Amino acid sequence: MTATELHNAIPRPARRRHWPISHPVATVFLFAVAALVVAPLLSLILFAIQGDSELWPHLVAYVLPVATLNTILLLAGVALVAAVAGVGTAWMVTAYEFPGRSTFVWLLPLPLAFPTYIVAYVYVDILDAAGPVQTALRALVGWRSAADYWFPSVRSLGGAILVMGFVLYPYVYLATRAMFQTQSATLIEMARSLGASRWRLARDITLPLARPAIAAGLALAMLEALNDIGASEYLGVQTLTLSIFNTWLNRSSLPGAAQIACVMLFVVAALIALERYGRRRQSFTGLDRHPGIARRIPLERGKKWLAALGCLLPVGLGFLIPLVYLAQEVVSRGLLIGFDPSLFRHTLTTVAIAAGATALTLVLGFGVVFALRLVRRPFAQNCVFVASLGYAVPGTVLALGLLSPLVGIDEAINWVTRTVAGASVGLVLAGSSAAVMIAYAVRFLAIATGFAQAGLARISTELDDAARTVGTRPSGLLWSIHLPLLRPALWGAALLVFVDCLKELPATLLLRPLNVETLSTYIYQFATRGNFEEGALAALLIVLVGIVPVIRMTRHADEAVQAGVTPARGWTA
Repeated sequence: MTATELHNAIPRPARRRHWPISHPVATVFLFAVAALVVAPLLSLILFAIQGDSELWPHLVAYVLPVATLNTILLLAGVALVAAVAGVGTAWMVTAYEFPGRSTFVWLLPLPLAFPTYIVAYVYVDILDAAGPVQTALRALVGWRSAADYWFPSVRSLGGAILVMGFVLYPYVYLATRAMFQTQSATLIEMARSLGASRWRLARDITLPLARPAIAAGLALAMLEALNDIGASEYLGVQTLTLSIFNTWLNRSSLPGAAQIACVMLFVVAALIALERYGRRRQSFTGLDRHPGIARRIPLERGKKWLAALGCLLPVGLGFLIPLVYLAQEVVSRGLLIGFDPSLFRHTLTTVAIAAGATALTLVLGFGVVFALRLVRRPFAQNCVFVASLGYAVPGTVLALGLLSPLVGIDEAINWVTRTVAGASVGLVLAGSSAAVMIAYAVRFLAIATGFAQAGLARISTELDDAARTVGTRPSGLLWSIHLPLLRPALWGAALLVFVDCLKELPATLLLRPLNVETLSTYIYQFATRGNFEEGALAALLIVLVGIVPVIRMTRHADEAVQAGVTPARGWTA
């Protein structure tokens, strides 16, 4: 028998059923979601190019220099405050034992429940010349007016940096603490046994290993600061985001707003490139199979109280003081008794829009990640990456870029209805709350894809292979296996997207239909009229709703560490 005959005579196992590598439905879905994110950016660039060329010299001479400088200084200051507060508190609650440590673990992330603009409104009321702080100083010292003394103004670039920094530091805290919890205990103990001091241990081992998480947290904090409109406007800081808003609405110049938005896109691209550059060529290897921070060191004497004070300061400034102030204003002004009837309607509108946007975001985010599991090609990975870029685009830029695509879709719908029924239906997307939901979905899609990727990474591909062998279709695998196992990730993503939708102000201001108010725009209108206190109840509602997702996020991170998964990955998604 020849070698060929022998080879042919050997029995072979039955071939397994495979789904097509490029599943057509999954491929189309990937391209569609990526196009949803890219379309507003391309529209924005085309709109800026086709705009009035005579306006650009005016922007370059009078608007962009001041706005760009203020934006860069604001982002640098927020990054510094967030890094010091976030990394410092994460290290203290992870490495040391002191009074109140277990309480601070879940208190420290709570400033995320506050929108930055609400905290800005609160501190202006507290620290202004007519506020309780300066009033008490004048009563104690005997000053008659604000002209008799100097007091730092919160309506300044420095005030904006401090306000935003103490609200946004939890992004750095959560990412860094997650990395600290998953570092090798063996490595830490070896360094201690060799006589490494606490400072050298942090400088040479702990902080370098946590650098990717710190960079990811800082990038998120700076992107949130870049997205802000309410705090910047109220504190008198002319940023690029505020310049877009003013140029569009106050000066009625869409081309000028688009041109400024393109400049902001370069700033965003620079931030992303800087974050990527900061963790190039970096890889990490653990020394044991069960990583975790070494045993916490008990602090003695005054050091334990200094550590407690160091944790209390950021959480007090970013959460406790604003919360107490809002509650006090609600009670003292009788806002619960004299309840504004329209507030109930605005609350229902806010919840409905946020819920609809959350559902859309989850379908798109988890859908593209499941499609990536079916279509194992490089272009599919690139589509998921593009779909995650929406979070890096500020709400004002996104709203401006969505105008043309939404109007184009409405025109196509009207052409169809005229052809079929002989009548137009008007603005279906651009003139309704659907535009706000789409903007929310594009902006927060990265949250859903991050949770979906982290969740699917824990589901073995052997389950998929087993489903293939019995002829299960992709839809059956999704409904019967993946979705039940992804339930925790789904709930976590839903909570975070929902609370972010509640807080979002720039995109809501620019895209909401006429005579439609959400809680955020309701508060904004009181602030622009100088009586923010009347909107304290609406602000308190946003905060109370936001507390639950933040606490759940902290628990999710701790559960992931206990399960042996590095939760910091979700922050870099």
